[in-house]
Amino acid sequence: MNTTFKTLSIAAALAASLGLAGCAANAGSGNSMPMDHGSAGAMSSTMPGTGSTPSAGADHNQADVMFAQMMIPHHSQAVELSDIILAKADIPADVTALATKIKAAQAPEIKQMTGWLTGWNAPTMMSDHSGHGMEGMVDDDGINTLKSASGAEAARLFLQLMIGHHEGAIDMAQQEIGAGKFPDAVKLGHDIIDAQQAEITRMKQLLAAL
Repeated sequence: MNTTFKTLSIAAALAASLGLAGCAANAGSGNSMPMDHGSAGAMSSTMPGTGSTPSAGADHNQADVMFAQMMIPHHSQAVELSDIILAKADIPADVTALATKIKAAQAPEIKQMTGWLTGWNAPTMMSDHSGHGMEGMVDDDGINTLKSASGAEAARLFLQLMIGHHEGAIDMAQQEIGAGKFPDAVKLGHDIIDAQQAEITRMKQLLAAL
């Protein structure tokens, strides 16, 4: 693949966050918001309504906060890449179907994670953007190249960019599973791994057919 990615490791950032976990608000009932696409009844106690915010005292730690703060812009870029390819003509139907699926899955997750951060009285964006990289993020050159491409070239580039993007999200989700405390955030990490690994397999199949 000849595209450029910003692939800075988040392992150190999340490891450092564990040292701050004791400072996170972790008192309360442990009530949580239901997942947008998780299995019903996964949690014994949930907040009613899609998009509800968790209790300000919901049991969570700094790793959960960082996961949501980093995954929101990561998901937002996936939606952006999908919008770019969906606006083009002469894109194979299987590729546009995949882009539509990615957008439909990740937009609600952005809303969900934003709700968590609001309930935790945490900013929805990290205050220090320079010290923490998000794996798989596409740089400006990659975005501009995709915007200017057309037809099969655009489809191929989209798939290449999105494979790397998904791989970065999977790495971030694995960090959350290992370090996080908030049950719904950990579950979302598992859901991201399952869904995006399947999509990576599909995208590799589509690339081979182009």
